[in-house]
Amino acid sequence: MTINETQDAIIEEFTSLDDWMDRYQLLIDLGEEQEPLQESEKTESNLIDGCQSRVWLVCDENADGRLTFRAESDALIVKGIVCLLIRVLSGHTPQEILDADLYFIPRIGLEEHLSPTRANGLLAMVRQMRNYALAFQAKRA
Repeated sequence: MTINETQDAIIEEFTSLDDWMDRYQLLIDLGEEQEPLQESEKTESNLIDGCQSRVWLVCDENADGRLTFRAESDALIVKGIVCLLIRVLSGHTPQEILDADLYFIPRIGLEEHLSPTRANGLLAMVRQMRNYALAFQAKRA
């Protein structure tokens, strides 16, 4: 599935819910389904700067050059948000990640329904994922 196909599926999933309380519940449910990181991965170097909640993000490069992201947060809604980002970006090449227009975020109304600190955290998560993509791309060059 392409990045845009995944985004379109997320948009459909969220816009089928009329109430923002239902959308928050969907985020919480997504976060609860996510596999937790190992304690050894919850290090300062994997902690995302700029998030009000604690968010750890790990990125691995597969043999085919695609990146796999894994994350955990101590806040349920934030865990759901990072889960959405992983769903969209994981399994793609660094270049695909760097070229991606993450249009699903405004289309599902996520930015406008987050507190300013959570919105900043969302931007920090996206920035860190793109930084990983840049680092892996530079390593290959």
